[in-house]
Amino acid sequence: MSSENTSLTLREQHRSLYNSYLDACNEHDFSRMQTFYAPTLMVNDVPIDAAEVTVQFEPVVAAFPDWHWEVKHLIVDDNHIWLHFRVTGTHRGRFQGIEATGRRISISQFTLYQVEGAKFTAVWDLADTEELVRQIGPVGASSVN
Repeated sequence: MSSENTSLTLREQHRSLYNSYLDACNEHDFSRMQTFYAPTLMVNDVPIDAAEVTVQFEPVVAAFPDWHWEVKHLIVDDNHIWLHFRVTGTHRGRFQGIEATGRRISISQFTLYQVEGAKFTAVWDLADTEELVRQIGPVGASSVN
C-alpha cells in the first residue's frame, strides 16, 4: 500500500508540475517554459535542444497574441501526462501566409508528455492546424473535405 501512496504523490507532483508549466505557456513566458524541459527534449520523436523548443511558439503567439490552452482532459501516471486541450486565439498577425483576419479560432490539441526527474523529456503533440487554417482562411474560400 505504501507504493500506491508513493505513486499518488508522484502523480500529484506531475499534476502540479504541469499546471505550473501551463501557467507559463498561457502567459507566453518562453524563458520560464524552457525551465520545464530536459536539456534535449524529444519532440514527436525528434531530439531538440531545450533552448530551441520554445522558438516554435513565437510565430504562433505573434499571429495569435491571446493564444490560450484550456485543459479539457488531464490524465497522469508515474511517468506520463496526457492532455486534451481546447486552444483559442484571435488572428491578429500573419500565420502560414494568411494575413490577420481578426477571426477567433478554436481547435483541439492532444499532447503526451514523458516526465523524468521533474522535467519533460519527451512530448508527442497533435494540434488540428488544418482546422485552424480553415477558420482563418479567406472570406468566401471553400474548404476541401
